[in-house]
Amino acid sequence: MAEVKLLGLWYSPFCHRVEWALKIKGVKFEFIEQNLQNKSPLLLESNPIQKKIPVLIHNGKAICESMVIVEYIDETFEGPSILPKDPYDRAVARFWVKFIDDKGSAVGRSFFHKSYEAKGELSEMLKILDNELKDKKFFVGDKFGFADIAANFLGLWMGVLEEATGVNNLVTREKYPNFCAWRDEYIDCSDNKKYLPPRDELLAYFKACFQAAAVPPYSS
Repeated sequence: MAEVKLLGLWYSPFCHRVEWALKIKGVKFEFIEQNLQNKSPLLLESNPIQKKIPVLIHNGKAICESMVIVEYIDETFEGPSILPKDPYDRAVARFWVKFIDDKGSAVGRSFFHKSYEAKGELSEMLKILDNELKDKKFFVGDKFGFADIAANFLGLWMGVLEEATGVNNLVTREKYPNFCAWRDEYIDCSDNKKYLPPRDELLAYFKACFQAAAVPPYSS
């Protein structure tokens, strides 16, 4: 039987992208919690260039970068398809993943560094996503998929950060109705809930971080 290990952090949205893909495929794996303040020899050996999580180890071979790992999982293991079958739809999904990852750092900077510039970038990103999601339930096609997994920190983590900091006017239904409808579906859909980490545990963790004025490492 193939040996699958995931090096990560329980609260990291990037690690949960990979966990989600593994669970969709029904792959059994060992999750190995990391400490980025004291990086393990296994992490340094598995990702010597970036020294970041998540890292997937499959039969002794390491794969890095969360969405690269998700594609690898989709191509390697049997089970429901994560990327669309249609080549055009696959290209569109990859475009939105790149957009989300390129612009997504504004979320963390808006809350952890209280950057006005970042809040402006976040607002612009949400406007674009809101327009894209008009009359659509998901980013690509008629089911939850590759781009939606990439947007997990927008679907769950951003709302947790809003509540943890008491900043609750950045993302409103009045400003971004289509995005908020997508987020509601993301959180409330029964098929998705089983893949999401407990919100109350995330909230408690991030509240403690803000009270300690600490920025938790996420990696990618």
